[in-house]
Amino acid sequence: MIDSVSRRPSAIRRKSVEVSAVRIEGEKAEKADNPESRPETSPDSGNILPLLLLLLAGSGCAALIYEIVWFQLLQLVIGSSAVSLGLLLAAYMGGLCLGSAAFARLVSARQHPLRVYAWLELGIAGFGVIALFGVPLVARLYVAGPTSGLAGMVLRGLVAAACLLPPTLLMGGSYPAIARWVEAKRTMHGQSHWLGLLYSANIAGAVVGCGLAGFYLLRVFDMAVATYVAAAINCAVALLGLALAARTKHIRAEIVERPQAQRAPGAMLIYAAIAFSGLTALGAEVVWTRLLSLLLGPTVYTFSIILGVFLVGLCAGSSAGSFIVRRVREPGLALAVCQFLLAVAIAWTAWTMAYVLPYWPVDPQLSISPWFNFDLDVARCLRAIFPATLLWGASFPLALAAAAADGEDPARLSGEVYAANTAGSIIGALAFSLFLIPAFGTQSSQRLLIWLAVAGTAAALASMLMAVRGTSRTAITTPKFGIALLGAVVVAGLLAVTVSSMPWQAIAYGRRIAPILRNIEVSGGVQSTPVFVGEGINSSVVIAQNGDQKFFYVSGKSEASSVLIDMRLQRMMGHLPALVRPAPRSVLVVGFGAGVTAGSFVPYPEVGSIAICELEPLIPPASDEFFAKENYHVLHDPRTHIVYDDARHYILTTPDRFDVITTDPIHPWVKGTSTLYSKEYFEMVKSHLNPGGVAAQWLPIYESDEKTVRTELATFFSVFPNATVWSNYLNGDGYDLVLLGSADNTSPIDVDDLQRRLSQPAYAGVAASLVDADFHSAYELMATYVGRAADLAPMLTGVQINDDMNMRLQYIAGLGLNSPGSPQVYKEILSYRKFPEDLLTGSGEGIDALRQLMGRPRRNF
Repeated sequence: MIDSVSRRPSAIRRKSVEVSAVRIEGEKAEKADNPESRPETSPDSGNILPLLLLLLAGSGCAALIYEIVWFQLLQLVIGSSAVSLGLLLAAYMGGLCLGSAAFARLVSARQHPLRVYAWLELGIAGFGVIALFGVPLVARLYVAGPTSGLAGMVLRGLVAAACLLPPTLLMGGSYPAIARWVEAKRTMHGQSHWLGLLYSANIAGAVVGCGLAGFYLLRVFDMAVATYVAAAINCAVALLGLALAARTKHIRAEIVERPQAQRAPGAMLIYAAIAFSGLTALGAEVVWTRLLSLLLGPTVYTFSIILGVFLVGLCAGSSAGSFIVRRVREPGLALAVCQFLLAVAIAWTAWTMAYVLPYWPVDPQLSISPWFNFDLDVARCLRAIFPATLLWGASFPLALAAAAADGEDPARLSGEVYAANTAGSIIGALAFSLFLIPAFGTQSSQRLLIWLAVAGTAAALASMLMAVRGTSRTAITTPKFGIALLGAVVVAGLLAVTVSSMPWQAIAYGRRIAPILRNIEVSGGVQSTPVFVGEGINSSVVIAQNGDQKFFYVSGKSEASSVLIDMRLQRMMGHLPALVRPAPRSVLVVGFGAGVTAGSFVPYPEVGSIAICELEPLIPPASDEFFAKENYHVLHDPRTHIVYDDARHYILTTPDRFDVITTDPIHPWVKGTSTLYSKEYFEMVKSHLNPGGVAAQWLPIYESDEKTVRTELATFFSVFPNATVWSNYLNGDGYDLVLLGSADNTSPIDVDDLQRRLSQPAYAGVAASLVDADFHSAYELMATYVGRAADLAPMLTGVQINDDMNMRLQYIAGLGLNSPGSPQVYKEILSYRKFPEDLLTGSGEGIDALRQLMGRPRRNF
């Protein structure tokens, strides 16, 4: 199969241009006057390449920090929906792709590569700092333009491109710049070996940047500090690059250019193979991140762990591939084998996800230490995805070696291979996140990944048919190619059959699937029956039924149910603001869920408009089918208007104002949700309230620790200083809180008047809705009062609030996820409660009844 005249181990054998054999005297004189054109004879010239590893590692570290910070910043402007995230990813990776592909064409080989590299790093640092201050200005311009429909989509893309393309173009050029120095300083190890190691060093730096930003900089400090650290790393790398450039002379021998750019035979097919590799890598990352986040809990730390393990695998694989290229006779064949093994590794991961990880006996609540659970999460990620990431990492240096031509400019070679890989990555990320998963699900998507890996195998094998080795023979014959491809297709078909869907219990119960299933088995209970399972563009949804009770799950979390304790909360989120704000006409509900909160406004005769903002289009139709009785068919009410968008983005861009805005988001420990608990979000909500309008905010105490609850309360109170707190309780302990804030000063609430309103025929539907939640009078509803901002001030002294620049909440909530301290937190809040004489008013008899209800032991559910 391997031709006897195969290439030598080194992938790049000659310089991109040939040194002229004969020099005229004028050329000699010119070179004598130009010190940079003299050959370098310093003993350091052979030892500088290891220092370049440090430079590329620093670049990778800073790049990952920037990526995390920029995405968080820009999501505040264009939203955090899957479409918005896709546009951000396309802009970021598109800049890398264009920068790497264009570098060799735009930057002369006569420029000192290390000096060019240093200026690129300084430019990245400058753009990084500019973005920190420029994105808020861009937000103002963005709001002034169209923000919905096709025009809005185009504007989002333009904003992402304007903010991300300038720095990422420079980032994309950094690797080809260093690659050109490797050509200038040939070593005994071989250029493709060093190019691969430099790529590994860049990824190793990205691993450090991922951990540094995800676990320290953004958890302890904020986005500004993280940006300054990344910029400082860029500047340090640039200074080191300039120092090395000053100590080493760039060899610029006079050269005779080839008449045409030369590429190795079959190089375009190698580009196709590495593009397929990038496509499967990012497509798999999208699919597996979604599935792993179900099992590990979608905290900001989980995403950092998954990304970190992915990058570690790429680094280890590319390092191994760099050494392999020195020992293989046919790097194209090695690349083909690598792509075929990827199909096997993808099937392994799919099997592990479906049959192993969901049933590991892991109870995350056995230890309150988050670091113990992080250790388990790393182990599970390594078990699942590490084999595939090793192969993706090894593919890059193998592709460099296979695509190299004699005398080719290494900057062009490395830039084009990197660009092809990145272009495939962009296609994979967008196609799987926006189209394939919503349309076909994760099971079919993983099957497609196997076939795409086989396509990469075919491209690499086909390249060898064109690899002429100085004779009429080829590296692989057509019959052998056909046999190998047929075998790969047959194996891929067998592997695809083994791919199963994730068990519905994993989508429903998430990180607590093992203890829940064990408790059901031990207690002899009846497990719920799934009546709906779906994978949408943003979330995965399960609706299950157990007798008369129905449960609604989103991405591994219980978000609603028909159980009384949940019905009370969902009704309180609607009825409390609707009754406190007399005769509300316009309502905005953030989050559809089971639709019960939105449906609570249906019986109010004054309500003329119910706007509902929901991120996942899969949810409203499913909830309408199974929770229509509980939500009063709100989806089909003529007053209802559904907006499928990120709530923050919608409120930022809508000109409408409302009498009531009630926000019932998912848990604050979920990555990205802290934007709906931030000071800036509450200020936007307040600015969109009509005079006398009321905002309601859900605040879960369960699965939270004291720091998390304090931060949530302090942040809300910083915008609504007269806010009140109401409780949905369980067995005497706090379970959920409802926060109410007013656009104006809080007016007294006449409880007797509320009771009279509920007794009117027009409010019969409202009263019946409250009775369904076990509130038989206005007095019982008002008895859920817990306190107000002024009373709780001593508890919140010195608490740092959650704002857009620090996103503190998602980091502290992620650490406190398994805390058992919610009962103590609720008792502390309750200890500050005083009867609000100036807030809850009425007749002596009514107030006495209310006082008695407040002092009554909490009901058990």
